[in-house]
Amino acid sequence: MLKEMTNLLKGEVTARVESGFPERVLNLCGEYGLTFWDLRWENAAAFTFTLTRRDWKRLRRLTAKLDCELTPLGWRGTPFFLGRMRHRYGLWVTLGLCSLLLLWGSFFIWDIDIEGNKTVPDREILRALEKYGVAFGTFGYDVNSFQLRNDLLLELPELSYIAVNVRGSRAYVQVRERIDAPEIIDRDQPGNTVAAKDALVTAIEPWNGEKMVLPGTMVHEGQMLISGVVDSGYGGSRQVAGMGKVYGRTWYTLRCRVPLTVAEKVYTGEKTVRRAVLLGKNRVNLYIGSSISGDTCDTIIDWNQWELPGGLVLPVTVVTETLEEYTLTETRRSQEEAQALGTLTLDRQLEALLGDGELLSRQITSQVEGDTLLVTLTAECEEQIGKFVEIPKE
Repeated sequence: MLKEMTNLLKGEVTARVESGFPERVLNLCGEYGLTFWDLRWENAAAFTFTLTRRDWKRLRRLTAKLDCELTPLGWRGTPFFLGRMRHRYGLWVTLGLCSLLLLWGSFFIWDIDIEGNKTVPDREILRALEKYGVAFGTFGYDVNSFQLRNDLLLELPELSYIAVNVRGSRAYVQVRERIDAPEIIDRDQPGNTVAAKDALVTAIEPWNGEKMVLPGTMVHEGQMLISGVVDSGYGGSRQVAGMGKVYGRTWYTLRCRVPLTVAEKVYTGEKTVRRAVLLGKNRVNLYIGSSISGDTCDTIIDWNQWELPGGLVLPVTVVTETLEEYTLTETRRSQEEAQALGTLTLDRQLEALLGDGELLSRQITSQVEGDTLLVTLTAECEEQIGKFVEIPKE
């Protein structure tokens, strides 16, 4: 493949040789190092073969005094193509203008690549970039990366690091999100640890202060578990930070209603494809209208930005919108499907309430009530129920 491409770049000629002694031509090729291939004999006095454009010219000079006839049958390759195009001045002028436009366009930003963000959405970063002068069509050499970094960190406090590097017509934005520092607990602040919810205490670990309950005690929300008021040892009392961990067994009963009748999409099979071209920020629609209403169809959008070999991004994006029509049909959901959906919803709700706690057991029950299914989740868990509450200063 590489050798074939090289021959096409050099140009190759397919020729016919006719002579009373054709072997002399082949001997000349061997003597002067003329490379040829695809040798085919037509008869004892004629054959065809292929050789490069340069070797073809040398062969014609070498056989000028021989009794043979050289007839070119075909030309292929870059030199011959350019030779046919040399008098088409309009084409060369157009190619030159296009090359100048591509060169000039490469100095502008036509694509922004953001990486490293997980919680901060791309649209917020793009909005901040546009506010400080970096958007589609911005002249790349006008971007001051150092000043831009300082401005963006003030604009986006959720980020701890950001770098904007412009390479060609693409801006690479690398960010690192800020990790919030853990809450600092003032161990000198007097306070009590109380129950955050009703629970059966299973273990209590006071760091400071005096524990007010024992394992096996049933406590209610707000009840004091570790007191910050302790005996001073001199006939009085003193206030400390009554902190610690208190583990308790808790129970949850969660309910949700799942409708048994739902509206389901049924696709009709009718599709409409609409295309548009984005030139920078300007959109040019290649369609007049659509026979499908946007309220009863799904729209699938495909973005295809043109890019030249070598990573040169062009300010041209082809947008393809596929609209699939559907109708809403009322269908009845089975009780098993409704219970599975309700169970998933309640499990997520329990997970949000439980936090770092441990689920010990759970039970799912359901019953049909009218056109809905009432799903009930009963769970037994173990979790840390202590909550520190400061003692107000007098």
